[in-house]
Amino acid sequence: MFRELKTPFYYYDSDFLSKNLNAIIHEANRLGYHLHYAVKANANSRILQMISDYGIGADCVSGNEVQKALENGFKPKKIVFAGVGKTDEELRLAIDKNIFCINCESLQELEILNTFAGIRNKKVRVALRINPDIDAQTHAHITTGLQYNKFGLSLQDVDYIIENKEKYSNLLMDGVHFHIGSQITNLNVFRDLCNVVNNVLDNLSQNNIYIQHINLGGGLGIDYSEPENQIPDFQAYFNVFSQHLKVESWQEIHFEPGRAVVGQAGALITRVLYVKENGSRKTIIVDAGFTELLRPALYQATHKIMNISSESGEMLYDIAGPLCETADYFGKDIQLPETKRGDLLAIYSAGAYGEVMASQYNLRKPAGKIFSYNLLESARR
Repeated sequence: MFRELKTPFYYYDSDFLSKNLNAIIHEANRLGYHLHYAVKANANSRILQMISDYGIGADCVSGNEVQKALENGFKPKKIVFAGVGKTDEELRLAIDKNIFCINCESLQELEILNTFAGIRNKKVRVALRINPDIDAQTHAHITTGLQYNKFGLSLQDVDYIIENKEKYSNLLMDGVHFHIGSQITNLNVFRDLCNVVNNVLDNLSQNNIYIQHINLGGGLGIDYSEPENQIPDFQAYFNVFSQHLKVESWQEIHFEPGRAVVGQAGALITRVLYVKENGSRKTIIVDAGFTELLRPALYQATHKIMNISSESGEMLYDIAGPLCETADYFGKDIQLPETKRGDLLAIYSAGAYGEVMASQYNLRKPAGKIFSYNLLESARR
């Protein structure tokens, strides 16, 4: 089946996505936690509709994501809106759509939102996104919780808000929001986050600001080396918070998983155009590039790559795309069966930050999307 399809394309396994959603919802429900899918991980409409059908909320970081979440079945009262640079238009949209919460990231944003709410004679719910200055021990480009990162309010900003809370009379400031990074595999950093959150909650309550909902972001990583049918350890992840977070029975705990929900549900399928020798190296040129999967070029990320057309022989290859850029590689020294022109390669774990980060650089045409085939069987037919 795959041999007859135009490449490159994204392959999505709907059955696996269902299993993954059932797993994370089961573990969240066990502890009474609330989930908002991070739309930035993958905004494919069919995937959004499938996730919204499970009844969880959406985490958005642009006005267009808010609008698309609404168009694909997410309820306004389950949508949260974060982002360090929300435009006036985006803030007005969020207010007018009556979404659950806007996560504010600066003192100036708080003041502007208070003004917009007053003009509309509304009481707008906000969460203070607080930068906890915690090293998530992940790639520098996806670390968001250190003091020098652009995200969130400082603890000094929080003190100012406490002292001047009467200035924000049009806002219901009953939430806090934390997000320290993405692709986090060391769960100990979430324990460190809990310690900061506990201190922030104590400080706010002592100053008569009572927090109803605590949003702890997302960031749980996935295993890019052994991706097949791998469901993340959601139980261990949530248990860190249940064991270390000090909350009252009336407080709600919210999370924003993205990569952990969709990452392993997608692969990028690409066809071999040429096999060439560059000095002592054998290089495979495929018809996908960083226009279809940017992570290896942007983050020096590794993805498991398999030849799904051949099983004979074994050689080391560099795998490069067709773009006029030296950075356009998917991997080097990759062990594959002997590979020839026309073979199909699967680049796994492309369900998150694949399609959604795609571009048309070099005037490339957008890649196709295929749902719910058995990957290896379909490729070999």
